[in-house]
Amino acid sequence: MRGLRKTYATGGLFTAGRKVVAAEDVAFRIHRGEAVALVGESGSGTSTIARLLMRLEPADGGQALLDGVDVFAREPRRASLGYRRRVQMVFQDPFGSLNPAHDIAHHLTRPLMRLHALNPAHDVAHHLERPAARLAGALSPTAARERAVELLRTVGLEPAEEFMDRHPYELSGGQRQRVAIARSLAADPDLLVADEPTSMLDVSIRMGILNLLAQLKRDRGLAILLITHDLASARFLAERIVVLYRGRVVEDGPSDTVVESPAHPYTRALLASIAEGGGDEATRAARGKGTSTAPSPTGCPFADRCADVHGPCRSSDPAPREHDGRLVRCHLYPVTEPVGARG
Repeated sequence: MRGLRKTYATGGLFTAGRKVVAAEDVAFRIHRGEAVALVGESGSGTSTIARLLMRLEPADGGQALLDGVDVFAREPRRASLGYRRRVQMVFQDPFGSLNPAHDIAHHLTRPLMRLHALNPAHDVAHHLERPAARLAGALSPTAARERAVELLRTVGLEPAEEFMDRHPYELSGGQRQRVAIARSLAADPDLLVADEPTSMLDVSIRMGILNLLAQLKRDRGLAILLITHDLASARFLAERIVVLYRGRVVEDGPSDTVVESPAHPYTRALLASIAEGGGDEATRAARGKGTSTAPSPTGCPFADRCADVHGPCRSSDPAPREHDGRLVRCHLYPVTEPVGARG
């Protein structure tokens, strides 16, 4: 991702409209077999970025490069055939993402048969298919069912044949999310976008989903973009953490570095909310309402909530800079030279 921008217009018939910044100059990289976590409270822009990456909404600017090809520059319908094979999404709500009218076999065999029926040559012509297509040739219903059973075993649902004939309402939340992950794997993707995949699950089963994602990353070389507000989950799964505030990257670095010695005041406040339950004033400020909908100040967007605010914070927006092995956007640290996405 390079220079990603997205704004929304607000206001109604009788109210003055203004623009809400959901993403501004967002840049990061994800390599094969790597997990990157986008971390931020509600309203920080993390889920917006996931929707833009999946082409569920158009971006206002910036690039999404897949093997050097800017996907945003292509007409959505023409680009989607190859792109959506390679980039799949697991949604936050395991209850709403599956159709209760259909059994699990339908949820898995339908995408398998549709993906194999697509014409790979069309995608190759648009440079979005893999160099050697792994999905080629039509699948029979029997072969599709066999593949679906394999996918259920891959995500730890056993006995897989029994799960095939069940409906979503017969499954627990954790089992539904595993089915959703299996469905995303039907395309044999290179990148999995996981938008808060454990936030609606019981605490006791969240770790099982994170362990599954870690196993898929390791065994399949799958790249994962994890959207989360939980730094502990981010550290467990991801090699790098990208912290967003009001749609901007404020810190980007190795997970252990970001968690053990956070540089940006907002990152420190997020960690304090885990350790202290969000009780102190600084933490409440960081968790404040509408981080992306509040009017942007003249200087640093976090200045009105920062305990370390000083002169430059009120007058100029800090440029990203290198500090202690990570990128940080904060006036507390000197500028050596402006930097872009890490990774």
